Amino acid sequence: MKSKKIYLIRHGQTDFNKRGMVQGSGIDAPLNETGRQQANAFFNAYRDISFDKIYISTLQRTRQSVQPFLDLGIPHEKLSGLNEINWGEKEGMAISQEDHDYYLQMTKAWENGQVDLSIAGGESPLAVQNRQKVALQHILANTEEQTILICMHGRAIRILLCLLLNYHLKQMDTFPHSNLGLYKINYVDTRFSVEWTNDTKHLNGIKH
Repeated sequence: MKSKKIYLIRHGQTDFNKRGMVQGSGIDAPLNETGRQQANAFFNAYRDISFDKIYISTLQRTRQSVQPFLDLGIPHEKLSGLNEINWGEKEGMAISQEDHDYYLQMTKAWENGQVDLSIAGGESPLAVQNRQKVALQHILANTEEQTILICMHGRAIRILLCLLLNYHLKQMDTFPHSNLGLYKINYVDTRFSVEWTNDTKHLNGIKH
């Protein structure tokens, strides 16, 4: 029987997160000081877990979030399929009221099931999920890896959880996420179940 324990985390805080700016896959921002504190707090809480492998996106904020584990010599792999959604033309910019209204309109359309709609110049949730399927197939094929850590991004996590749990993509906002929040997921014989949802107790005392 195939099985895995999957620790799924969002990357730590960046200045783009702090300022409420559009980040996405086109912005390769580093962690800020709070993000580094979050990464260290997560490491201190879970350093005794014997991870067989760590999977990260190609963006530096995911690597920096797990760097203390990598320093222990745990093998890792970058997968572009784990990258954040591309938010299009406005990545890297402050959000105007007009932009806010536009994004609200898009997310409402996604909630209504139009998950093949793309932000201008960006990706649709369906396109993101299709590349995630390739990444997931690769991860699951490595059957010798029993306990793994995956670090990725907020919207991408919501999309991935829909894939794992057989939710329609229009339900993706069901899943909350926080910087360095943890989902603990069990995979047994082709079925996924969530044991912990966006757990942040390891971040107690860190100001956001």
